[in-house]
Amino acid sequence: MFKRISKYWWCQILGWGANAFLFLFFGFFFYQIDAAQVQYILSYCLLGILITHGFRAVIVKYKWIEKPFENVAIYFFFGILVCSIVDSFLLACISHFVLGQPDGDFKDSWMRAFFSQTIFMALWAVIYFLWHYVEESRNSQVGQLKLEATVRTLELKTIKSQLNPHFIFNALNSIRALVDENPRRARTAITELSNILRNSMQADKAETVSLENELSIVKDYLALENIRFEERLKVQYDIDPETLELPVPPLMLQTLVENAIKHGISREVNGGLILIGSHVHDMRHEITIRNTGQIVEDLNGNGFGLASTRQRLGILFGKRASFEIYNLDNAMVEAKVQMPIL
Repeated sequence: MFKRISKYWWCQILGWGANAFLFLFFGFFFYQIDAAQVQYILSYCLLGILITHGFRAVIVKYKWIEKPFENVAIYFFFGILVCSIVDSFLLACISHFVLGQPDGDFKDSWMRAFFSQTIFMALWAVIYFLWHYVEESRNSQVGQLKLEATVRTLELKTIKSQLNPHFIFNALNSIRALVDENPRRARTAITELSNILRNSMQADKAETVSLENELSIVKDYLALENIRFEERLKVQYDIDPETLELPVPPLMLQTLVENAIKHGISREVNGGLILIGSHVHDMRHEITIRNTGQIVEDLNGNGFGLASTRQRLGILFGKRASFEIYNLDNAMVEAKVQMPIL
């Protein structure tokens, strides 16, 4: 039964009930009130509930809370004034004509009740307004967060849906080169590709994956590329074991390695080296991909792979993450990703 009572009625009953209890408590222990005064206090409590409930009905009907603050202040001021006049008048009538307690003339009783009820009505109005203001603010923030999460999810799905065809296209090109030249090795390449696709499909279901999972995709991809480049492609890993469980965006590492091969290794007559590193520095997860080659033009915004990396890092981590690519020296290029440790 109690579960069916709304928060509003609980606040009304407990608020006015506590007010009446304090009057009764001090009355019994300090003023020795009689039965008539007890009835007056109970009437005061009941009238407070009824009149403020009517006040609330007006607020809800005319949607005062949704109006500009200047208008709300004026409406509440006159609402408090009207409620105080009505409440104090009824209390004075009950005191004089029902309970027979003429404490001075009727006008004096009414004015005393008016000043006290104005204070209580103003307090009720302030609490009511603040409650709804905080509630509306909280709901607005929750709604904004849900909207941002939805937008972020859609953006990530869009980027991933673009990444997969982009990656598959490049992988199929690698296999096509082997079909006539070496069918047996082509079959091996197809097996490697199936492993990559299976892992990438699983990665699409999450916003982040562990570095260990991402490395397994990269190793399959490099095994596939090694069939094409043979001894021209050398790979080294410098992975801190403690970073294997850290989260990274799905296919990010594979995209950067693919970029290193496409724009670095494939353009070198003798091939080159790819060095993949992962460490923690100053409470930030730092991933580096170094490859033989040189940047001959500004790549800090060009190319789908690099742009998608920046987009996903921005969506997931905001300004707390960074990505840059530059010539490390006269022979090597370095791509560096820094992410906060969650």
